[in-house]
Amino acid sequence: MKLTLKEKVGYAMGDVASNFYWRVFDVFLFIFYTDVFGLSPAAVGTMMLVTRLIDAFSDPMMGALADRTKTRFGKFRPYLLWGAIPIAAAGVLVFTVPETTGDGKLIWAYCTYIFMMLAYTFINVPYGALLGVVTSDPVQRTDLTSFRFIGAFSGGTLVAYLTPELVTLLGNGNEALGWQLTMAVYGFVAMLLFSITFFSTQERISPPAEQKTSVGRDIKDLFQNKPWIILFFLALIIMITITLRGSVGTFYFKYFVGREDLIGTFTALYMIALAIGAASTPLLSRLLDKRKLLMILMGAVAILSVVFFFVPKDQIWLMFVLQFSIGLCLGPKSPLVFSMYADTADYSQWKTGRRATAMVFSAAAFSQKLGGALAGAMIGWMLATMGYVANQQQTEGSELGILLLLTLIPGFFAVIAVLIIRLYPLSAEQLENIHKDLDYTQPVQEKG
Repeated sequence: MKLTLKEKVGYAMGDVASNFYWRVFDVFLFIFYTDVFGLSPAAVGTMMLVTRLIDAFSDPMMGALADRTKTRFGKFRPYLLWGAIPIAAAGVLVFTVPETTGDGKLIWAYCTYIFMMLAYTFINVPYGALLGVVTSDPVQRTDLTSFRFIGAFSGGTLVAYLTPELVTLLGNGNEALGWQLTMAVYGFVAMLLFSITFFSTQERISPPAEQKTSVGRDIKDLFQNKPWIILFFLALIIMITITLRGSVGTFYFKYFVGREDLIGTFTALYMIALAIGAASTPLLSRLLDKRKLLMILMGAVAILSVVFFFVPKDQIWLMFVLQFSIGLCLGPKSPLVFSMYADTADYSQWKTGRRATAMVFSAAAFSQKLGGALAGAMIGWMLATMGYVANQQQTEGSELGILLLLTLIPGFFAVIAVLIIRLYPLSAEQLENIHKDLDYTQPVQEKG
């Protein structure tokens, strides 16, 4: 079945909503914690790693819960409504500076960030899994994921450009209040967008009617799914690359270049490049095999990251050109990888006779979170080691640390990604044979 434009756009609205949170965390959360909240970079790095490791247990649990949910609206769509208010509330709490000091602030940061990650998991795992049941066609899935990540990067562009302005406008001189009110605005808009996704999509693929499996069996199936294992580590490594570049860009312009006024423009341009890259994915994937395409793109990211290291502080235009080029290369990554995750769910059903779509995508979400956590820990620990002090002129060592975190270190991880991609085994021909064997039937109609 060919998906309608309405359904593709409606599905994409869910990732626009998600990026009012994810992109804020990716770009601004670290510098908020150090420069506004008042935590040390080492404490922030450790907190991000610890809280996301705790959150690791919530992803497979959420996947298991969603796979076993039965409503007249499907397994996954209802969570878009159930989870909207919790994620909006969590976003405000994370960016609230409590009237306490020392350990009290750190405890608040830990508790609210854990709540945020749990709320994000509750709504985002079912949203991701929805991709695997809207259509079984690999080409349609790639198109749908392209729309999804065009939405994601469009939302990310708005966040990157508008957030500094909104914080200043709404805070009226009180930066802490500005962050709190900005997240309240984002939360309200996100609730509306998640509702649009709920009403404009339909679940069409169901597990075998006789399927009755335990959570343990679902997890065991995952670890026997070689294509999924490779994608897990690939997504983790690429997320480290993306998070390092996204989070450190704010430090780079504030402290290394000395042009804090360019942070919003620099980040927004990067988001636009990511969106253009995502939009080009359907065309690129028709010209090249997904595996080869990813290898070429990540290889280009590695080369461009190394070139970025040698850009002088006064060559602003070259920084923007290189950042835009890297964004174009990284843009197709998300549509490609997530459509490949849906393929691994089909592969698992073909191999085992069992389907656990949400479990596949929950583990995928965990790999992203873990990649972001490891990147956050690296940023915090390296800045602390190199002598970073918030809101002060940085030493040469601290400036070098910021530069390495934006350029050579992400480039190194991009090379590792290329090596991992080489191991991915599923070809287009194999997937065509798998879908013939599974013999997907006509769309399932909603009841009532």
